[in-house]
Amino acid sequence: MKIWFTGAVMAPTDLLPFRPGVLSTLIRLHQEGHLPAFDMEALREDQRLLLEAEGLSGQTLLKAHCEVFLDRHGLEYALVDHDGEILKSGSDWDALIAWVRGRRRVGSVTRTTRETDIRITVDLDGSGKHQIRTGLHFFDHMLEQIARHGYVDLSIECDGDLHIDEHHTIEDVGIALGEALLQAVGTKTGIERYGYVLPMDEAQAIVALDWSGRPHLEFDADLQRERVGDFPVEMTKHFFQSVAMAMKATLHIRVRGENDHHRIEACFKGFARTLKQAVAGNPKAPDQIPSSKGLL
Repeated sequence: MKIWFTGAVMAPTDLLPFRPGVLSTLIRLHQEGHLPAFDMEALREDQRLLLEAEGLSGQTLLKAHCEVFLDRHGLEYALVDHDGEILKSGSDWDALIAWVRGRRRVGSVTRTTRETDIRITVDLDGSGKHQIRTGLHFFDHMLEQIARHGYVDLSIECDGDLHIDEHHTIEDVGIALGEALLQAVGTKTGIERYGYVLPMDEAQAIVALDWSGRPHLEFDADLQRERVGDFPVEMTKHFFQSVAMAMKATLHIRVRGENDHHRIEACFKGFARTLKQAVAGNPKAPDQIPSSKGLL
């Protein structure tokens, strides 16, 4: 997770360069693979020297690239997202940092068959970074939309039997991506669970997701073209079918419009925004599974 520490959090006390626990927290988060960041230029010389000695320059990550912001008002601390929503707050520093440390949700899947060799890593708490290569340029472009608009970091490498056709590559990437998403979301504790809707020029995709544990796809799209670029249009539904089954989610997609490129892209972007909503933390129930059954 990428966390921005505001000036109020980094401010020194009368006797110490940092408030108790701040420096040790920065070091620990960095060691665990999180990315703590701050405005290095706004710090005092003694603070900068301490951070540089620990290998924490704070200059490799911009504030705009962070997912959450840690702020302080008086004795209260608050974790805030890009929309200004408070994810968690309180005066207990250790509890707040424990929540941050438990929030990194990463899934990694390797799937090798006689038809495809796939490696996928997804970070649900990312910022939209992506490195994608499937051998199908339009498909790569669509998968990038999931990363960009879902604010997930996504790495996909696929070597498939494209000399036969595109079917196995698209299907198996869908399966592996769904498995990686399911692995990353874990127990689903504290998530919103549901999400929906996106327009794309003249097209509109209504995408509804319930990470219910009950895999199902409803797909309603009157796609007309045989191909968009190197992507067979008929595989759009099949991709989302593979994803929904593997991530064990109920997924409804309904798209209307005139241009098949726009309609397909609206499906992928809509899925991304829906995914972002569904995996977002629920500040009112951060320790609960969103189901009356107590299990998803």
